[in-house]
Amino acid sequence: MSAPSLATRATDLISSEWTKFRSVRSTFWALLVAVVTPVAVSTIVAFAFASANQHGAPKAGAAKAAPTDPLLPAVISLEYAVIAVAVLGVLAFTAEYSTGLIRVTFAAAPRRRAVLAAKAAVLATVTLAVGEGVAFASFGLDQAILAGHHQGVSLGQPGVPGAVLCAGLLLSVCTLLGLALGAIVRHTAGGIAATIGVILVPGIVALLPSPWSGRIGRFTLLDAARQVSALHPAADLFSPGWSLLVLLAWPAAALALAAVLITRRDA
Repeated sequence: MSAPSLATRATDLISSEWTKFRSVRSTFWALLVAVVTPVAVSTIVAFAFASANQHGAPKAGAAKAAPTDPLLPAVISLEYAVIAVAVLGVLAFTAEYSTGLIRVTFAAAPRRRAVLAAKAAVLATVTLAVGEGVAFASFGLDQAILAGHHQGVSLGQPGVPGAVLCAGLLLSVCTLLGLALGAIVRHTAGGIAATIGVILVPGIVALLPSPWSGRIGRFTLLDAARQVSALHPAADLFSPGWSLLVLLAWPAAALALAAVLITRRDA
């Protein structure tokens, strides 16, 4: 009897990881939070922006203030969901370590990097779909609110579709970062703390005086996410194209380190 092909083994492994993913109760709650929270927050922020811009409109003859980016409410709202999906990513590995199931997994699939890749494929697919859905839903709701105050933009406007698509990447990026750090740390509390720290703590560079806030901030995950999702990109950060590379480099580097360590340690 011949050994199963690589495609068959990959399909079986992804199917196994998909079964684990959808059979855990925490998956439902994490995804629910990741959907409801951004939509609710974006609605509140859009109303606040519309009100602030309306009341802050310059009088005749006064200098016109720089317009608030109309995509900012949707971008800000997605940042409130990153903790939920990051926890989901961490648990994808640490839950198996805490129960001892990881030994069964590695016994059934000795190629540990293949297990990591299968988990990454399942998590990335689901959270990318959720992220894009939330990004476009938040955009539509925000622009309906802003349009009522003559401040909205249409999806057909140049630069808008790409910005909204890039905004939806944030959830998938943070999930994969959580998966990688969960595989590296192998402890739920430690993995969650490490992931939140990597995502949120670098944000304190915004408190630094110019130009250091921009010079350092351009390498942080959330600043890169805001830059690729902005209709009016910041001048002191990388261009949207380079910022997209920075955004993707965070989970890529973490997954590469996890792939090295996962084969060098006991289960």
